[in-house]
Amino acid sequence: MKHIGLILLVWFGINQAGQDIYVCKNAVVNIYSKAPIEDIEARSAKGTSVLNTTTGEVAFAVPIRSLKFEKALMQEHFNENYMESDKYPQASFKGKINEKIDTGKDGVYPVTATGVFEAHGVKQNRTIPGKITISGGNLTLTSEFMVACKDHKIDIPTLVFKNIAETIKVNVTAAYSPNK
Repeated sequence: MKHIGLILLVWFGINQAGQDIYVCKNAVVNIYSKAPIEDIEARSAKGTSVLNTTTGEVAFAVPIRSLKFEKALMQEHFNENYMESDKYPQASFKGKINEKIDTGKDGVYPVTATGVFEAHGVKQNRTIPGKITISGGNLTLTSEFMVACKDHKIDIPTLVFKNIAETIKVNVTAAYSPNK
């Protein structure tokens, strides 16, 4: 799992001249499930991402077990019963940003990225909204999107149906550095 960033860099073929490659090794991922009995929240700061601003290609991965919950029992159930983290250790997105971004100009740019989102071993074509903020040469990508449990074959037993929402809100924040 420590080599996810390296794998993502290889995926982009970073040896190409003239490419503007940005890397984030500590992207923050928050998940939130609003349910009638109890809201569920978890956070990870172990996401990795690579962004090629020349081509618009973007790749992102987060180890599922890195998501930390307030209650240990929630975390255990999430990893063992729902996400099967030993079998499906990460969630990922590989795609392309549809809009061209001028990295030399400060501003906030609304973007969409079209590609393949994978969670719980199920791949799904998605277009995910976000925004890229450029300030003083620093580049940050943020995104908020929903993941439907049924779309990724994440089974929720009827016994705990009121404890877990059918869709999970995902927030991502990735602060990038130029790849040297």
